[in-house]
Amino acid sequence: MDDPFYTTAAVLAVAAALGFLAVKLRQPLIVAFIGVGIAVGPAALGWVGEEVPLELFAEIGIAVLLFLVGLKLDLRLIRTTGPVALVTGLGQVAFTSGIGFVLALVLGMDPTTALYVAVALTFSSTIIIVKLLSDKRELDELHGRIALGFLIVQDIVVVLVMIVLSAVGGRGDDSLPIEIALLVGQGGAFLLGLYAVARWVLPRVLHQTARSQELLLVAAVAWAVSLAAVCEWLGFSSEVGAFLAGFAIASTPYREAISSTLTPLRDFLLLFFFIELGSGLDLSTIGSEVTSAVVLSLFVLVGNPLIVLVIMGIMGYRKRVGFLAGLTVAQISEFSLIFVALGLELGHIDRDTVGLVTLVGLLTIGLSTYLILYSKPIFEMLAPALSVFERAHPTKGDEEEVPSTVDVIVYGHGRFGEGFVRHLLERGLRVLVVDWDPRTAMSATDDPDLETRFGDAEDMEFPGSLPLAGVRAVVSTIPSLDTTRILLRALRHWGFDGTVAVTAHTGDDAEVLGRLGSDMVLRPFADASANAADLLLEHLGPETARDVEPPTGR
Repeated sequence: MDDPFYTTAAVLAVAAALGFLAVKLRQPLIVAFIGVGIAVGPAALGWVGEEVPLELFAEIGIAVLLFLVGLKLDLRLIRTTGPVALVTGLGQVAFTSGIGFVLALVLGMDPTTALYVAVALTFSSTIIIVKLLSDKRELDELHGRIALGFLIVQDIVVVLVMIVLSAVGGRGDDSLPIEIALLVGQGGAFLLGLYAVARWVLPRVLHQTARSQELLLVAAVAWAVSLAAVCEWLGFSSEVGAFLAGFAIASTPYREAISSTLTPLRDFLLLFFFIELGSGLDLSTIGSEVTSAVVLSLFVLVGNPLIVLVIMGIMGYRKRVGFLAGLTVAQISEFSLIFVALGLELGHIDRDTVGLVTLVGLLTIGLSTYLILYSKPIFEMLAPALSVFERAHPTKGDEEEVPSTVDVIVYGHGRFGEGFVRHLLERGLRVLVVDWDPRTAMSATDDPDLETRFGDAEDMEFPGSLPLAGVRAVVSTIPSLDTTRILLRALRHWGFDGTVAVTAHTGDDAEVLGRLGSDMVLRPFADASANAADLLLEHLGPETARDVEPPTGR
């Protein structure tokens, strides 16, 4: 196919068909999409080449993914998981590269080739791991936060390694100190500039763009992709730039709304990343490296998690947290393939080594996907044997569910909602208000029992960001029947089992909402008119009240 549009359409059709088959067979979509990439790439059908812009879509998808990860991060998480992430990340890189180097020598490789292979085995795929943990809703659990931390440490290490390799291989040893000094200076200036923008510019810009849902979506993607491009231009990883773009607005009241809005776009664009990853694999050189690839793959699949498990056990973490975090490094990264490709370009290794790392990537990415998806059942089976990696009295790692600090969540803070919330607060309840009006989301209050969130009642993903566990009731003061239908479906999707009260202005709407499963239907006009009539009768006196009979059936 010569036309990129037709080619992209055909690739999407194949991806949809194989994705449907994978879902029916209960197989991971990631594995299916990588298989699509192999099928449409040069190794098979040859549809995808340099002229097809799949890589552009893939890069935007990666930027959106890491941007959403940054949105979930706050300073409290950095303080609590930063030390273990740093120690585990650096420790895993050191042990994996050291043991991998010895293993490669045993397999008969020369020292230079063994060094390249060992370093390639240390990098894990941030994109694949974050996608899997996000799908399992484990990114906010303790092991997910720790895994994210040491993956970021790995990304920083891989950037430094690539810089050193380029300097030594391309321009000589004399340029290495200059390269590192320039990198540090650029990084410091970049972070200072980002802090200034995040502190004084972004809050005002977001407050203005939030008046339109479509504009907020465009602005968020533009910010993520632009900062990723700037970071890559400065010599850093674009992934780091996208992550920092999210972190820069993580403290604003719009992060939940942005996150839930971008999630479907993220999933669609990442499809191109997995297809592009599969289409870029060179399968023509892997035939003679099967035995070595199996040995190295077993080391990555088993050895890397054990290294993390040992390090976290020494630091006092329970075996469950160490095991679940360790499984996230049971594969090599797309950076590993880029790294060995650079070594081939510099003449340090041959094509057989590139084929070896490619095959290890195929095996470990595919198998580790299953390991992460079924991590908890696997842990239950192996738990008795893993006790050796746990201290007699572990001090960290109890992932207890934090009780909700909210009693009632109220959607809508208009005329009816504002009065309704005020009465709840007067009765001692803790309330969280969700509203799409930026003025409500930004409103400050001296009442410690009232929180506000910027969000859309028609967003199916948004309830996933709310503290639903322990909440006694969710109330919608929005009278729109279509909006309420979506909200009821979203609450069921996210497993809310408390009381759901909704609002209707007509009797017909109230009847429909009752059939849809709402526990209570509030009718502000009917209730207000009844209360007004009672107040009037009370004002006219008890004699009048006795003379008037209320209508039957009220």
